[in-house]
Amino acid sequence: MGISPVCAQTESDGLMMQKNNLCTGFMYSYTSWDHYWEGTLKRTNENLGKVSTQMIGWAGNYGITDKIDVIASLPYVKTKASAGTLHGVEGIQDFSLSGKWNFWQKKLGKGNLKLIGVGGFSIPVTNYVADYLPLAIGLKSNTVTARVIGDYQLNHFFVTGAAAYIFRGNVKIDRSAYYTTQLHLTNEVDMPDAVNFHLRVGYRGNVFVAEAAVMNWTTLGGFDITRNNMPFPSNKMNATTAGINMKYNPGLMPGMSIIAGGNYTVAGRNVGQSYMVGGGIFYVFDFTRKKSK
Repeated sequence: MGISPVCAQTESDGLMMQKNNLCTGFMYSYTSWDHYWEGTLKRTNENLGKVSTQMIGWAGNYGITDKIDVIASLPYVKTKASAGTLHGVEGIQDFSLSGKWNFWQKKLGKGNLKLIGVGGFSIPVTNYVADYLPLAIGLKSNTVTARVIGDYQLNHFFVTGAAAYIFRGNVKIDRSAYYTTQLHLTNEVDMPDAVNFHLRVGYRGNVFVAEAAVMNWTTLGGFDITRNNMPFPSNKMNATTAGINMKYNPGLMPGMSIIAGGNYTVAGRNVGQSYMVGGGIFYVFDFTRKKSK
């Protein structure tokens, strides 16, 4: 639930790169929480204090055609707890790669409506420990995502809706048995799939872009954190966040974009009630072959 790199056209927005253009850059985000939901019970934990996560990530988006993009990202994550004996961890997390296809477009009224399909996957690239929540840098699950996006733009104003289904592979942990709602005599954890929804409303200009965004993540299965226990990778983790994202294109440096944004978790289950702030710098390289005179 990190910052959305507006320039790099994310997997859930209605923007596309131009053919032979590469938008690439780096992002930073800071996420923190001291209250969390243990099932539906909202509480604090003096053995954790405030849990914070810092992320430095690379992202890139290349326009194969005006209607087909390829998007990749790779984050480095560092976690920390302000109290207790659990120490934070850090490392490279999961590499993700997606293809984005604007397969239908039509003028509707005075605006333009388009439908976009997205397919992608993510894989962990380091042998980090998933069974160390809430301080693990990820869940270490291979994922495959199928998403559909609808985008309507009228002059400079737009509304975008996106829905995704995330298939999640099983995870192996460093113990021979574990207990969820029953005893499992194995080190393999059956990870429930999830669905993800986005709604974005905002303004798109040549120099400035701003949007308000609501996101919901719902796990299709899993179980609640048991009383005074640590979270587990296959917990039911649900969250609804609300936030804003902005992009500015400096006139003195064509091709460069400066982004900033943040969000807050307004509702959840077995997750922290977190706030996130972040920013980044991106640059568009045009590899179009120029015709000689």
